[in-house]
Amino acid sequence: MARTRPTAQKPLFILNGPNLNRLGKREPEIYGHTTLAEVEAMCRAAAGERPVRFHQSNAESEIIGWIHEATDTGAAGIIINPAAFTFTSIAILDALKMFQGPIIELHISNIHRREAYYHHSYVSKAATAVIAGLGPRGYAAAVHAMAALIAP
Repeated sequence: MARTRPTAQKPLFILNGPNLNRLGKREPEIYGHTTLAEVEAMCRAAAGERPVRFHQSNAESEIIGWIHEATDTGAAGIIINPAAFTFTSIAILDALKMFQGPIIELHISNIHRREAYYHHSYVSKAATAVIAGLGPRGYAAAVHAMAALIAP
């Protein structure tokens, strides 16, 4: 008997916060030389056939809107690099708490090796898992980890 492939997989949302559009130029000694477009390509390759909704914004409200969209459409999972909003945004935390699926918080650098103000994450309170310090390759690792979390 032939196996049938699911007709529509739920998308994976990958959300990026402020200044990540400057990857490759911004503090390369911390964040590397990989651009956000290259990160997106890595994520899509790692996701295989699963649809990916990849977004970046410097505006907190836009990120919250995408979290609401992921919640309302029943997305498979959210991978979020909230950047500076990690340490300041209770509004993003509140939006993430409404999402019923797995959430991976992602950071390119190891935030725990940095200045003290980088050590407290509001997002971690809603996250299923946290990946930090793997550089841009952490995104592909997060996609693979998410696949394991959402596997039937």
